[in-house]
Amino acid sequence: MAFVRTVTGDVPPHELGVTYAHEHVVLDAPIAQDRFPHAFLDDDDAALSELRACAEVGVKAMADALPCAIGRHPERLAEISRAVGVHIIASTGAHTSKWYPGLSWANELPAPQLTELFVADIEIGIDRFDYCGPVIERTPHRAGLIKVGTLQDDPNERDRRTFAAAAATHRRTGAPIITHCEEGRGGREQIELFAEYGISPDCVVLSHTDKVQDVGYHLDLVGAGAFLEFDQALRHPIGPTNPTVRIVTELVSSGFGSQVMLGTDGARRSLLTAYGGAPGLAALATGVTEALKNEGVSDESLNTIFVDNPARFFSFREVAE
Repeated sequence: MAFVRTVTGDVPPHELGVTYAHEHVVLDAPIAQDRFPHAFLDDDDAALSELRACAEVGVKAMADALPCAIGRHPERLAEISRAVGVHIIASTGAHTSKWYPGLSWANELPAPQLTELFVADIEIGIDRFDYCGPVIERTPHRAGLIKVGTLQDDPNERDRRTFAAAAATHRRTGAPIITHCEEGRGGREQIELFAEYGISPDCVVLSHTDKVQDVGYHLDLVGAGAFLEFDQALRHPIGPTNPTVRIVTELVSSGFGSQVMLGTDGARRSLLTAYGGAPGLAALATGVTEALKNEGVSDESLNTIFVDNPARFFSFREVAE
């Protein structure tokens, strides 16, 4: 039977409901505080406040796209999920190399060893110490998503190791794969790299591609069979000139609405009302949705983007024996 693996347990895909496809509920690690303070999200009360505002406008689930060793805190994610009543899909995998200074294993381990770490997060439970301590203590909270990324269009040797590990983990577990596209670029190269490892594009969602405002770029990616996750809408004035609104409208009118999902990539204090920012994550389900409707995107298409596509994509695939 199909299932989605959330941080509090497996659920049938239809239980997800309205889903934000790329979020960061907690991002509490020294690397974030030191080098990326704009993304340092250490306040659980702020997370509760932000997610409650989303729940009040109908959001039922979020994919937390934070991979290994940069502040996942699975026990805190589970507590927040239960308190607010929003499903949270946690991630395993490895972010780009800039997030791992001083953690040589993340940049140097060969693909087979990375695969074992990723598989254990999915099948046993995420390490309470997030692979940052001298011991591993598995929690009961399992990952339901594999995250990798690139910093440039052409994958380097480190990228090849992490993508190979993501591919092997997918084949062993059936977990879906989400990627980071730096400045939105490199999507075609990521699709081709996964193809080398035998992974179908429909098992992968490319994130942040709406940083590139050329609609032709996105048409090429969906034409290749990949899902796209757009998450830049809250960084621009919400209305008809919003680049994400324009791109989504174009893709839906071109018949590719079944390959589009939306999120906020909300690891920005400046976006979160709970940290004194604006417009708040709930604006994706309210203002951005209204702007899309005003541009002719139907309720049926919005349901496809927010409900049907996440339920299909975040479901685990069958594993070959």
